[in-house]
Amino acid sequence: MVSAESNPLRKLRGVYAITPDDSLLPRLSALVGAALAGGVRLVQYRNKFAPPPLRRAQAADLLRLCRACDARLIVNDDLALALEIGADGVHLGRDDGDIKAARRALGPEKILGVSCYADLERAAAAAAAAADYLAFGSVHASVTKPDAVRAPLALLGEAKRRFALPIVAIGGITLENAQATIGAGADLLAVLSDLFDAMDIAGQAREYQKLFA
Repeated sequence: MVSAESNPLRKLRGVYAITPDDSLLPRLSALVGAALAGGVRLVQYRNKFAPPPLRRAQAADLLRLCRACDARLIVNDDLALALEIGADGVHLGRDDGDIKAARRALGPEKILGVSCYADLERAAAAAAAAADYLAFGSVHASVTKPDAVRAPLALLGEAKRRFALPIVAIGGITLENAQATIGAGADLLAVLSDLFDAMDIAGQAREYQKLFA
């Protein structure tokens, strides 16, 4: 298991921006650029519907933006794409491949995140496979995934006690419930709608970051 001392995310707390499904490369880059301007330093590229050429182009451009802001880019679900563009890591769900194999392919320096839903046993297996962070959720009702498994906030505290890894909360997070989610044990808040649907994305990001000050 990766310890807090060797974990590349050990000093990183705050907003974990999850990109919306957007078919236009310039628009997605502008949205993420605004989030970065607001202090976001961890971005997950997630696009379930784009064809492979667009996914590669979008991910590569987001990596360029992240590099310019000293931020990290994680690719959702697609280890091959993460390796191809030289992203900072990959995030895997239940059906996205073997965690141990991903760790071997990434090497020790890249970030491996794992969705654990509400399953502490899956979290234990991910930690044993040298995951760098554990994501739990949906911790609140989610507009993006209304049928997602719900993970009670108390689970975040239990995970924090059991695993020496950053804990990510995902699902239905807003500025209104963010403080309670952090208080329950979240090191990182994975936010999509409440960030990228905001009229002022940079300002919204700054408001989130203040919660971690």
